[in-house]
Amino acid sequence: MTHSRRRLAAIGAVGISAALALSACSSGGTDGGGDGGGDLTEVTLQLQWLPQGQFAGYYAAVDQGFFEDEGLDVEIIPSGGDIVPQDALANGEVDYAIAWVPKVLGSIEAGANITNVAQIFQESGTLQVAWADSGIESVADFEGKRIGSWGFGNEWEIFASMAEQGLDASSVEIITQDFNMNAFLQGDIDAAQAMTYNEYAQLLETVDPETGELYQPEDFTVIDYNEAGGAMLQDAIWADAERLQSDEEYQATTVAFLKAVIRGWVFAAENPQDAADITIAEGSGWGPSHELWMVNETNKLIWPSPEGIGVIDEEAWNRTVELALATENETGAKIITEEPPSSAWTNEYIEQALEELEGEDLDLTGESFEEIEVELTEGGN
Repeated sequence: MTHSRRRLAAIGAVGISAALALSACSSGGTDGGGDGGGDLTEVTLQLQWLPQGQFAGYYAAVDQGFFEDEGLDVEIIPSGGDIVPQDALANGEVDYAIAWVPKVLGSIEAGANITNVAQIFQESGTLQVAWADSGIESVADFEGKRIGSWGFGNEWEIFASMAEQGLDASSVEIITQDFNMNAFLQGDIDAAQAMTYNEYAQLLETVDPETGELYQPEDFTVIDYNEAGGAMLQDAIWADAERLQSDEEYQATTVAFLKAVIRGWVFAAENPQDAADITIAEGSGWGPSHELWMVNETNKLIWPSPEGIGVIDEEAWNRTVELALATENETGAKIITEEPPSSAWTNEYIEQALEELEGEDLDLTGESFEEIEVELTEGGN
């Protein structure tokens, strides 16, 4: 599969429109349709977690009718850890999936025939957080410490950053932590794993029993893996590689799907409060200040996207592959043992989507994006 810019294999713009029209007419979807009132093409998107601001752009695309405008009826399927997104996609259970690149590289080596068609997150959102007086100032201080991780492939950035510092992976005790900061707050973990958009906020929403006030950033040492050298690409949109190669309707649907997703994330960037409200309405269990924090921090991982939102930076991709090949965990296992196939990623579809949106009043690169200030409250409420 070619990685060239501004080119969609096997079909041109006219072919895309025709194929999408054919797909919509033959679909068993609901009546309606964005442009012509015909049936909508039914599409399923598998998330990698529960509804929350991390996925605000997808929910906004549903809420604002962007998918319907493209002739699509999209069902977003959450996962609470019970569903592995790339497996659901590879098994033909869904049409698209959201998953981190290193996790999917392992699945591809195991036989999953899927393709990254849009790299939504431009940076890693993973942190390691220690107490400010712990003596842990950087990854170089991990040796001999109790390092928290959720597991399930989330630990690889820890080991990659340790390798960058010349540390042996077996020199730390990996503590499996829940998806909260309780074990850290109780002193069972020296440096806990946290996402910028979630667990870190949980700390800042917690009352310090010594002061009776919320914890402040200065109470913690925060290690950012983008700066520590072990960051890998995270949230990406994955599609079925075989269908991309042979099914013109699926190719057309992929472009239409990505156009709506782009609109959704532009909406989230420009309307973070509305985006937070949408995800809460879709079932997020977080309080309003936490949810707004999550949308804002997620936007910061996406924007700016100088080449256009979703375009895969080849250097960043190669860096992730390099780390996946080189990094070992405490047992000596690696994410992958050989280079992934060329079909593992392509910019064809995202670039076609961006090209079709170029004439519209949309900031496709995030040049005008400005983060907002979010005041967290106790418990995120």
